[in-house]
Amino acid sequence: MQVPLYLAAIALGAVVGLAAPQVAPTLEHSITPVLGLLLFATFLGVPLVEVGRGLRDARFLVTVLAANFVAAPVLVFGLSRFVADDRGLLIGVLLVLLTPCIDYVIVFTGLAGGARARLLAAAPLLMVVQMLLLPVYLLVMAGPDVVDAVDVGPFVEAFLVLVLLPLAAAAAVQALARRHRSGRVVETVTAGAMVPLMMATLAVVVGSQVAAVGSEAATLVRVVPLYVGFVVVALLLGRVASRVARLDVPATRAVMFSTVTRNSLVVLPLALALPPELAIAPLAVVTQTLVELVAMVVLVRLVPRLVPESAPPPSP
Repeated sequence: MQVPLYLAAIALGAVVGLAAPQVAPTLEHSITPVLGLLLFATFLGVPLVEVGRGLRDARFLVTVLAANFVAAPVLVFGLSRFVADDRGLLIGVLLVLLTPCIDYVIVFTGLAGGARARLLAAAPLLMVVQMLLLPVYLLVMAGPDVVDAVDVGPFVEAFLVLVLLPLAAAAAVQALARRHRSGRVVETVTAGAMVPLMMATLAVVVGSQVAAVGSEAATLVRVVPLYVGFVVVALLLGRVASRVARLDVPATRAVMFSTVTRNSLVVLPLALALPPELAIAPLAVVTQTLVELVAMVVLVRLVPRLVPESAPPPSP
């Protein structure tokens, strides 16, 4: 039942954003608090002992890193050559596709029955590595002038606001729930709010960005097939990497989602800080967000079918 509701939320956001583009700034300002609440609800449903266990799962961590920072960049380089003639589009594509998601991917992974606790444990590592490697990848794929425009500030801010703060709040409520009924009530109410929070997140993200993308549709249509192609091939790369590493079913699903999902809401401020002549770059980032949100809703249903619970364990 959840998938139709999420598609309806995306459709509602698109209708509101196109019919009343003047509300886009208000919706954009609401993205961080709504997403923060969604992540708080997600983290609250993950026992912290599982996160600690995830930190010790070296095979999973190495697989996630290899899929995101070895296999995915090769794919991104190939796809980006199709827009290499337009510098703004090229930079937008590189910024968003070279940076793996560290926030709402955990939510979608959980919805698909993936190892969300292990992916949450990997989030700090994914953040640090992408901060270190993004300038290197941009230097190789776009040139040194782009590297000078990249600021790590948005990465740090997003990690603090969207990961550490909700995680600390969830830990506090879990501790309270062990001693007081009020904590258990918060857990129950928050669990019931997961679907409405996801719907709200999808609606405000789409509603805040769809009009801006529509205004440059003739140019941005070039990147849509690239983003769709990335989803398809990255999903396969995540599956192959998990099979090579002989991961279990929940971990495999988590790696697949991590390889597909990108850090678009975090890199958007980087794109917005670029010079005016590259003004199409942030819209290229936003276009990826819109494509990805639809893809995520589909993958929540598709990935469990591709990697069913009854799947035989990988042979040693």
